[in-house]
Amino acid sequence: MKETLQNNPHWNSVRNALGVKPKNTSDTENGSEAATITMLPLARLRPFREHPYHVQEDAELVALSDSIAQNGVLSPILVRPLEGTDDYEIISGHRRAKAAELAGLSDVPVIITEIDRDAAVIQMVDSNLHREHLLPSEKAFAYKMKMEAIKHQGRATSDQVGPKLTVQRISEGDSASQVKRYIRLTNLIPELLERMDRGEMALTVGEALSYLNEEMQYAVLDAMGEQECTPSLSQACRMKKLFSDEQLTEDDVFDILAEEKANQREMVKIPLDVLQLFFPDYTPQQIRNAIVRMLEQQKKPQKCGREEER
Repeated sequence: MKETLQNNPHWNSVRNALGVKPKNTSDTENGSEAATITMLPLARLRPFREHPYHVQEDAELVALSDSIAQNGVLSPILVRPLEGTDDYEIISGHRRAKAAELAGLSDVPVIITEIDRDAAVIQMVDSNLHREHLLPSEKAFAYKMKMEAIKHQGRATSDQVGPKLTVQRISEGDSASQVKRYIRLTNLIPELLERMDRGEMALTVGEALSYLNEEMQYAVLDAMGEQECTPSLSQACRMKKLFSDEQLTEDDVFDILAEEKANQREMVKIPLDVLQLFFPDYTPQQIRNAIVRMLEQQKKPQKCGREEER
């Protein structure tokens, strides 16, 4: 049986934070409307199926858990009934649910909403897109889930929902072209997608590689490990073009990644303020020219001492 939030010792904090009150018998009898916030056991809450966002057990989660242990869950978790069961699917609040579990809570406040799977997907994605530090993989699968949900809704109500309109409706923060790039990332093998999450590859590089089949992507991964490098955008686009023309081989992949890239050449850097100790009143270009002249002079064959004396 559902327990009203009125029995939660932290209800006053919740009420002040949300500006709402629980639904109870007197409210119903008086005909007044109130937000339906109830207590449910954590054991009856299930993660959203194919949830694209990761709940990292990091310092922020620990801090949230400590806060919940002291004050309770101030913002109720949004859930929907899970078809064919007595359980509920979390739409928004996976981190709060995990933090509450770490804090040792058995029950948490929830708001139950009766919506279908497609509407739940859209609400789940939108409620998390505002988070900072979203991984590329999280955005990729979130956008794909929302796109498919919007298309499904469109087929159910109208035949006018086309790919362009769908993409424009997915995100307010990213452009349509960016949304398409992120969705393409869902075609990457997990190992390359993990490289992107670690910030080792640019979004445009990952997008280009996503057009290769699984076999060629693993060839890229092997070549990256052997060459200890990552593809440049130019290299990724060349591999994409060769694959599109049905000409890309594993040897091509290794040869392309073996090429020296300008941003991977070893360089010696000396701070300008250090160089100006030896070249006062010189511009950076004048310093460079002076050093080059000195090095060129140093490379010239040295005459023997007798010839110099003559």
